[in-house]
Amino acid sequence: MADNFTLLCFIMVTGLFLVFCPVSAAGAISTVSAGNTVFVGEQGLDIRAAMDGDSILGWWASGAAISSSSPDKTISVPNPGSFTIYPSDFQTYTGTWYRLKSPTTANGTAFNVVDPYLDLKIEDTTVSTDVTNKWVPTDDELRFRIDTNLVQMLQRNSVSTVPITIKVRSPDGTLLNALVSKSGQTTSLVDYPVTTSPQYTGSIWGTSNRAMYPPGTYSVWAECNVNSMKDNYNQAGKTVSTTVTVLNQDQNPLIGNKGYVTNPTTSTPVMTTRTPTPTVTTAVTTSPPPTTVLTPVATATAESPAATTLPATAVVPAAPTTHAPGFGAGLVVLSLCACLLFFLKKH
Repeated sequence: MADNFTLLCFIMVTGLFLVFCPVSAAGAISTVSAGNTVFVGEQGLDIRAAMDGDSILGWWASGAAISSSSPDKTISVPNPGSFTIYPSDFQTYTGTWYRLKSPTTANGTAFNVVDPYLDLKIEDTTVSTDVTNKWVPTDDELRFRIDTNLVQMLQRNSVSTVPITIKVRSPDGTLLNALVSKSGQTTSLVDYPVTTSPQYTGSIWGTSNRAMYPPGTYSVWAECNVNSMKDNYNQAGKTVSTTVTVLNQDQNPLIGNKGYVTNPTTSTPVMTTRTPTPTVTTAVTTSPPPTTVLTPVATATAESPAATTLPATAVVPAAPTTHAPGFGAGLVVLSLCACLLFFLKKH
């Protein structure tokens, strides 16, 4: 009987430990001290320390004299142990809120209300490039960059990290809750611990595993639901980041050159300028020779040997040769007759 009683006590203590430990952890991130930052949408906040016994919150527009004017906005706090920063009450009234000892008199700073901001980018660590809304060659490794002002929650006592969940939806619609790196290490995407901004996850996504990460477009976003803030204020860029994409595919020809670093389009002008250059050079070099060759041929034809001998043929004393053969002898006889006549006249 004693042993059974001891076992029962052990089970009860263990159960209480498991039940209350998570509550303690959640309580730390929901407990707000005076001067801490709270975000629009947060629910169930324990602001008792921030209120210091007061039950009214007051807000003054920027530049207003707090000590000599009434607040521009007041909100009653019936239960400071569980208070919600409703968007309808605080979205347009961000900044410092004061606790009031009367409806018009400030009694010190309660907390600072801030509109949440959350953004996510995808980086290819293989080539050190931002590939948000772009593509990556299969076999590269990826990491995420988270930018957010939610890290101001770290002001709260005992809060060391802000849990932000990264969502990755595969081409077939499957929602991934973990990623495996090229080395085989698995990293959970649920409540990823964020401690700074920007926050880098490291190279947690190895795209080379075709069985796990088939080619196609992946949708990626981040969200924070600390103290149900996303449930109450589900707006892109605030409690949930804008959804971005990355196309996982085989090696693109444009970056087949290992020298490619960031801009896949830089090789296009090189290909374009290289092709026309030989074509233009060939056209210019080939066209003139026919013209140059034809000109000498025309000149040679005009001054051919046949044409040159024509004047020589015309100068030859062809005409005398064609006269009668007795023409020369007649001249001789005529000369002799003239001489004889001259001789007879003299004697």
